[in-house]
This record gives sequence, C-alpha cells and structure tokens, in this order.
Amino acid sequence: MFKYFLVLCALLISTAAQAVEQPKMIGEYGDWVAWTYNDRGNVICYMSSTPKKDEGKYTKRGDIYTVVTHRPAEKSFDEVSFVAGYAFNTKVPLVVKIGNQTFKNTFTEGDKGWMRTGDEDKKIVAAMKRGERMIVDGQSSRGTNTKDTYSLKGFTTAYQAISAKCKKK
Repeated sequence: MFKYFLVLCALLISTAAQAVEQPKMIGEYGDWVAWTYNDRGNVICYMSSTPKKDEGKYTKRGDIYTVVTHRPAEKSFDEVSFVAGYAFNTKVPLVVKIGNQTFKNTFTEGDKGWMRTGDEDKKIVAAMKRGERMIVDGQSSRGTNTKDTYSLKGFTTAYQAISAKCKKK
C-alpha cells in the first residue's frame, strides 16, 4: 500500500494547483490501483502501478510508475505516461515491450515519457490488456540505461473500473 501512496503523492504534486478534490481510490486490482478526482468540475480517472523490478547502474533514482488516464471533458482517453525517477535523455527513445510487441514511438520531457499519438496509446493499452508483463527501457540524461519490469496482473479490471467512472460521451 505504501508504494501506491508514493504514486499518489507524486501525481498530486504534478497535478494543477487548482484541483479542488483529492483523488479517491476506486480500488486495487492485482498490481494496479484505480483513482478518480474532480479537477475544476471535470472528473478525471487514472490507474497506476509501480515496477516489480527496476534495474540500472544508478546511485539515486526517484519514484518510478506508469499511469493510464481518462479525461472525458477533454475527450482524452487511454493516455499512457511513464515516470522514470530521473531526467530522460531526450535523444534516446523510451522503449516499451509487451509480449512480442515493441513500442518506440515515444517522446520524453524531464522525468516523464508518453506515446506520440492517441492511436499509439490505444495500441499500447490493448497490448497491456492482453499481456502479462511490460518492460520499459529508458536512458537518463547522464547516460544510465534502465529496465523497469511491470506486472500487468489486474490491468484489465483496473481499466474497466476507470472506464466505468469516466465514460466516453
């Protein structure tokens, strides 16, 4: 539960200061936790997980997690983001592997990484629903390579929970 608290704290810090309501947990589903909150009258739902294993020759690294977010008021669904716990090398793509699929169409800024398009987000979410584990390979601005291994146990159920709270209109 402590690791989920850390993810929640990190998300709160990165959320706009005007957020009216604190996130409320929808539920824990395997290795994923689903949340919802109200931001200036708009409901936002997200799910998060931390890696089961993180590898790399680093001396210091911050919080590491992956988030899938729905923002119905913006007609934004399935936004996948990765937080590495370090500043990314923006010249090296973030690489995500799920089963036999590899996703490289990414961009990074600071310690966060995203897919470049909404279509890529949908493809990676579909792969996450079918997969058992996800490996995220990145490189820090100092040249340190990292490999984070996530369990996808509970992903689909958590996804269904956020989709029920934040429905497409």
